[in-house]
Amino acid sequence: MDSTPQTALSTDVRSGEPLAVRRFFTTPGVHPFDQVEWELRTASVGSFEQKDVEFPKSWSLNATNIVAQKYFRGQLDSPARERSVKQMITRVAGTIADWGRQRGYFATAEDGDAFEAELSFILLNQMAAFNSPVWFNVGFEEQPQCSACFILSVDDTMDSILDWNTREGRIFRGGSGSGINLSNIRGSSEQLSKGGTASGPVSFMRGADSWAGTIKSGGKTRRAAKMVVLDVDHPDIREFIWCKAKEEDKARALAKAGFDMSLDGDGMLSIQYQNANNSVRVTDEFMEAVEDGREWRTKARLTGEPIGEAMDARELMREIADAAWRCADPGVQYDTVINEWHTCPNSGRINASNPCSEYMHVDDSACNLASLNLMKFRKEDGSLDVAAYQHAIDVLFLAQEIIVGPSSYPTEEIGVNARAFRQLGMGYANLGAYLMANGMPYDSDEGRGTAAALTALMTGRAYAQSAKIAAAIGPYERYDENREPHNAVMRMHRDASYQIPEGTCEDQGLLAAARSSWEEAVALGEVHGYRNAQATVLAPTGTISFLMDCDTTGVEPAFSLVMYKTLVGGGSMTIANRTVPLALETLGYADHEIEQIEAYVAEHNTIVGAPGIKAEHLPVFDVAVGERAISHMGHIKMMGAVQPFISGAISKTVNMPEETTVEDIEDAYVQAWKLGIKALAIYRDGSKNIQVHSTSESTAVDATTGETIQVPEGSLVVTQAELDALVETKAAGLIAAAKEAPARRRMPRERQSLTHKFSIAGHDGYITAGMYEDGTVGEIFLTDIGKEGSTLRGMMNSFATSISIALQYGVPLETLVEKFAYMRFEPEGITGNAEIPFAKSLPDYIMRWLASRFCDVDVQRELGILTPAVRAEQAVNDMAYRPDTDGQTPPNQAAQAAASATGLELPPISVVPAVAKASPTGEMCPQCGNATMQRTGACHTCASCGYNTGCG
Repeated sequence: MDSTPQTALSTDVRSGEPLAVRRFFTTPGVHPFDQVEWELRTASVGSFEQKDVEFPKSWSLNATNIVAQKYFRGQLDSPARERSVKQMITRVAGTIADWGRQRGYFATAEDGDAFEAELSFILLNQMAAFNSPVWFNVGFEEQPQCSACFILSVDDTMDSILDWNTREGRIFRGGSGSGINLSNIRGSSEQLSKGGTASGPVSFMRGADSWAGTIKSGGKTRRAAKMVVLDVDHPDIREFIWCKAKEEDKARALAKAGFDMSLDGDGMLSIQYQNANNSVRVTDEFMEAVEDGREWRTKARLTGEPIGEAMDARELMREIADAAWRCADPGVQYDTVINEWHTCPNSGRINASNPCSEYMHVDDSACNLASLNLMKFRKEDGSLDVAAYQHAIDVLFLAQEIIVGPSSYPTEEIGVNARAFRQLGMGYANLGAYLMANGMPYDSDEGRGTAAALTALMTGRAYAQSAKIAAAIGPYERYDENREPHNAVMRMHRDASYQIPEGTCEDQGLLAAARSSWEEAVALGEVHGYRNAQATVLAPTGTISFLMDCDTTGVEPAFSLVMYKTLVGGGSMTIANRTVPLALETLGYADHEIEQIEAYVAEHNTIVGAPGIKAEHLPVFDVAVGERAISHMGHIKMMGAVQPFISGAISKTVNMPEETTVEDIEDAYVQAWKLGIKALAIYRDGSKNIQVHSTSESTAVDATTGETIQVPEGSLVVTQAELDALVETKAAGLIAAAKEAPARRRMPRERQSLTHKFSIAGHDGYITAGMYEDGTVGEIFLTDIGKEGSTLRGMMNSFATSISIALQYGVPLETLVEKFAYMRFEPEGITGNAEIPFAKSLPDYIMRWLASRFCDVDVQRELGILTPAVRAEQAVNDMAYRPDTDGQTPPNQAAQAAASATGLELPPISVVPAVAKASPTGEMCPQCGNATMQRTGACHTCASCGYNTGCG
């Protein structure tokens, strides 16, 4: 592959001439599909299954499952249903190429064919991917909606407020998200023209939140993705800051009172403001007042005059941080820096963002996203294949530009602005993997320097391509009125590329190409203008990162050092993240050392303590959460490094540990402002979980560490020796019991029983469990399952009899549960039981329900049964494994004993399930039923099936 940059000089571009597209990856007469090996597979996710689907051999089974279920179009089991990646890529790339041909983008027919072949190659080889709406709709819908991100507006009139709800509802119904700034709406202390005072924006947020919740329950997405922004000088800013935190307090109170506070529980229906991410818009003026400790005044919306009492700016910032500490909201958007980098200020300021905060432009506008897979452009020596990277940018950016015209939009205003400004959002994924593979710590100067150069080259090349398209077709409609500010921003980007310290980017070819791309972009833009008001963003890349088989999403570091590999015959296995062995090879480890370290990582989910690992290499393997988690400033500094090279902003999860203080969060918001970041949201571990709390606490001293810990009232605190003696006694009893000959223990004539009604995918029935005098289960009956005399009823009655006899002969219930849990066959589906939300078969549900009532918390945890005991265990788990002063994580013995005494027995660190360690949210996926939802930016993505709640 040619490794020299293919940069066209400005003199090669002539106004009014359509585009010539050169081939780089493909050869005329050879279809990209003929360049890869194919095989037939079965795609299976939850209740979805499609057999004999055709995929490239190089694609993982995880990518197969997600793509077949999400992106193949047509009714399942119908002849029209797509069954091959060939069909999917032909539908998307072919349709986009046809649009380009019809609209005069290409100079010749050969150029159009070259574009289609090159785009097909890029998509087929997982080098890049469009956002989900493109895969859903292009080539399938007559007028496809292709954008995932929208910004709305609202005025201070009732008609406008009601229209806001309608427009937002249309966007949610289409599976997309939107953001809005409510600062135009009068505060609750301001007067109405006909007397009385206004309701205020926070009041209207209640109605909008309910509206969003109603639409989400019947639409494509579990939660409606939305962003609500309020300016820091709005009279109701304090009410806005605290609205979600107060609802979290209410949720905790309801949980203590016994209400079902699971995600879809009845108790959660009364908790408001949960469908939106909230952000406060702060200005440099406010931040300087915070630094100086000055007063801050809010302003009336109609008059602009100060209203209400003066506030201490520093105290107001402390409240923002305090609320975020409690519930992860509000985030902060830095208004001054956002509008300083605005390419179109003469057409209106930037007031809001999309739900994940990466798209920021004028009100009533849209952005379609696409992302490059950085690992696909990494050479064996660790350097970037600049030529391949630049060409992929050219092709992908042209495809995004072509999409703008024929796309449909949810409102007329958005459609007009989308075509007038033509905002695009190219980004990338796998940055964390790229840095780790090259032996660079994410939180390091060399990591940040490399990331800055990668980002600068992407955006510079994209704007150079935008200028070339403008030469052929003309600049965007509103360019003339914004020519000077737009070109000034381009020069700011160019100048920033020369501020990347030379010594921080080891790949000097990459850094030189980045600077050259910006010189070209500025020179071409001065002559021809630009086709697009915006070129790049850094999106969370939730689902599409699975499509591309990425190890890391967006600009994020590695989330975990393990991954879960789906096996062809069913089930999954835990293996080391694919980047780990590559990084070890880069760092000079021998093959046998790499194998040993990989095995250790797969078992322990950490590289700390792995055989042969050198201490100086540990930072390379730092991850987002858990042991050796990257500090919040590590995240923020990375954002500061890449922000000057992004048109929009960055969707990023800034993880902070549970012990983070309010002052830490306040400092994070201040530091992000100083680094020129456009928006920041933090997530403190545990801040969003509805946890069970004891009504009062006492303290005890850990005899091992001397640390004072909190112990729930009524707990028994024992010494380690006493605990060991108890364990020894229990073990001796178990051994003695095991030596006894099996004998049937018949049920008493009269016994207590427990009856449970269940429903699995429309199949109803009842489980009755009969109990011995000691409360253990000895028999089960199954009733009303299937019709009288049916095979299903007969088989289930036989199953119940065999289970009952096994229990009476002393077979442990745990053993029976292990044998039958997760056995998979029809009927399977959603159950409506918050503890077991998804069942893979009737025996699976029956046995896991028995475990939820008669087994201990260890069994329940291992089986993913979310009983109150399991949830309560999570509340004390962090305390039990809190790192000591040396950064190690031995079990806190006193906390273990206290937990055990109250029935919350904690597992040793080495056997905590990897899924639990890798999932900070603990939420169940509504699609596959697994507790593998992870935060990706401000959204959530399921690590098992790829389900995404935002713009992925």
